[in-house]
Amino acid sequence: MYRFVGFRGMPAVLFKFLVLGIIDIVMGIAISSAFAADSTILAWAMIIAIGFINYAYIFRAPTPVKFMAPGIVFLAAFVIVPIVYTVVMSGFKFQTGNIITKPEAITQVLARSVKADPSGAAFDITIGKVGNEYAALMHNQTDGSVSLATTSKTTLLAPGTYTADANGVPTAAPGFTPLTADEIAALGDKITELRFPDGKGKYVAPQYGTLGVLVSQDLTYNAKTDIITSASTGAQYVDNGTGNFANKSNANDFLTPGWRTANFPQNFVNLVTNPEMRDPFIRVFIWTVMFAFLSVFTTFLLGLGLALALDKPMRGRAVYRSILILPYAIPSFMSILVWRGMFNTDFGVINRLLTSMHLISSNVDWFNSTFDARVIVILVNLWLGFPYMYLISSGALQAIPSELKEAASIDGATGLQSLRRITMPLLLEILTPLLISSFAFNFNNFNIIYLLTGGGPREALAGERAGGTDILISYAYQTAISAPNSRDYGLASAISMFMFVIVAGLSMWSIRRSKALEEF
Repeated sequence: MYRFVGFRGMPAVLFKFLVLGIIDIVMGIAISSAFAADSTILAWAMIIAIGFINYAYIFRAPTPVKFMAPGIVFLAAFVIVPIVYTVVMSGFKFQTGNIITKPEAITQVLARSVKADPSGAAFDITIGKVGNEYAALMHNQTDGSVSLATTSKTTLLAPGTYTADANGVPTAAPGFTPLTADEIAALGDKITELRFPDGKGKYVAPQYGTLGVLVSQDLTYNAKTDIITSASTGAQYVDNGTGNFANKSNANDFLTPGWRTANFPQNFVNLVTNPEMRDPFIRVFIWTVMFAFLSVFTTFLLGLGLALALDKPMRGRAVYRSILILPYAIPSFMSILVWRGMFNTDFGVINRLLTSMHLISSNVDWFNSTFDARVIVILVNLWLGFPYMYLISSGALQAIPSELKEAASIDGATGLQSLRRITMPLLLEILTPLLISSFAFNFNNFNIIYLLTGGGPREALAGERAGGTDILISYAYQTAISAPNSRDYGLASAISMFMFVIVAGLSMWSIRRSKALEEF
């Protein structure tokens, strides 16, 4: 008989520091990468997490903290941080055309105003520096002139004042320090953003390698006044406070792209006041409530009916019960995809069956009609949900004392009266919290909508974002991700906040009604 000896002492200490060291190294790399990607909030969240982990296991923290530390970190990482991020993003204009930061937007706006010169002039160039300023030695392939240009001025060089290679590309000049190959590689795409004036109101833009082309730039940015000016029209564009540079004379004329900017509570206001957002939101909200209610009602009705039918002893009851829970045992996504195939317009078994029975003359596109699609969603959710309701109803029926039914029977109560006056009130008392939680689950039942109908039918070509079977969570997904040309993360976050308030309210009501936290 061997007795297990606990892993303790110096080996345990060394092992603990080894594990913590590995975790610290991995997290250190992740934190460094987060800072490099300008994800400051994520970086600080990881710093706090690793600091807490080290405190819990290195110092004499209370024993419960040591056991709870991993759970607390994962709770913060996968629950608290996403909630906080969603709350913050709901107060931002964060959509297609307003994704990047303001400095990045200015760079792109200026780059988009660059056009190649009609003359097609090209230059052999060598990139370097004059002092701390980027510069270029430029050889005009058209007239053979050579000049030294910085980003602010250009100086024509006389023959003999510079050095050129065998191909005529100037490589050295007084005060000019060429960049090494490694330095040029480190610049990456930024090298094409450099602009060297040609002295005639145009610019030479470096391409990859030693080639530059003559370009003209219509827009220029003044960092002191924060104004972008158009050379061709003279129009001045100023920060309009909502993430774009807009024309001083015409607010509807603004430059793209813009940048993400705080606009609280505009996203919430739009859901109430803007008809383009309010009308589909209200329509989706009403259907979401209907879908959740009908799903709970139909599944509970069928599940309870089957539980009552199988509550009495009968031959083969165990077999029947096993069969009834099969839909619950099969992964839901597989069942949903099977049902989608059954309702397929061209190859689905439903159309084939109805056609063979002469109930329809041609195949029906079930998912092209809002009413049909909604009925199918409720039907499939009934198939997926009734086993759960059957199980909880069966358990609740077993918890009702048989003496109550016997006493009612002695007093002359019929089976229906016993069901209505005794069984149902007690069942609802037990099951109400579970029914509320089921309503909350179906309120956010993304899988069945996404896999079965995709939220449709919708007129995507007409710009319709909310489909006939979209519920709030699939509508938020459609708003944030599925529409590549009109993604609106800020609005989707506002919709998510609305859903959170509803589900959290239902959950708190359920907890209070069931008195689950009464002992605490």
